[in-house]
Amino acid sequence: MRQRRARDADCFRPGAARQRGDDRLRAGHDQAQEPGNVPGPVVSDLLPPEIVALALRVVGENARHGRRVATAESCTGGLVAAALTEIPGSSAVLDRGFVTYSNEAKREDLDVPNEIIETFGAVSIACVWAMAQGALKNSNADVAVAISGIAGPDGGSPSKPVGTVVFARARRGDDGEPEGEMRHFDGGSRSEVRRQATLVALELLLP
Repeated sequence: MRQRRARDADCFRPGAARQRGDDRLRAGHDQAQEPGNVPGPVVSDLLPPEIVALALRVVGENARHGRRVATAESCTGGLVAAALTEIPGSSAVLDRGFVTYSNEAKREDLDVPNEIIETFGAVSIACVWAMAQGALKNSNADVAVAISGIAGPDGGSPSKPVGTVVFARARRGDDGEPEGEMRHFDGGSRSEVRRQATLVALELLLP
């Protein structure tokens, strides 16, 4: 499986995303009036507003399309699933979430082949693609997103420094090319890397 590093133009821009998230949150009441959308606005004491705003959109749009989703998370530790479950009505969309932090969990819960982890490492497109496929296999979801990365402050290397996160999305019945990419977030803290990774994963769950 060929791996690629995302171009600079593809990388996440946190400032722009915060602005988009704030706009979506302010527009939550209007969005809630559309047929098939979820109640709004949604205010959370648990998660940042830009994450909640994007989760609101993910739940609403997938509900309108009749799609169920699953998550397979490593470095985000369940933040993507937590964001979705902050939204009333998310039970119509979220089938289940897997938090597979260790390599053993990836093998046991998501059927990631050991040779993939040994050859490419847990932070690789090959690994997250296998994680996403495993999430589909072990759920009733129509689409799954997988995340693995190095949030820091330790664990980085010259080829995969702290802030490196890989993503993959798999759709049931889609036999096309694997969808995956590697990004690097210069957030300056473990929390910021995880926040940015959560936003990217939520974007991947939009229809």
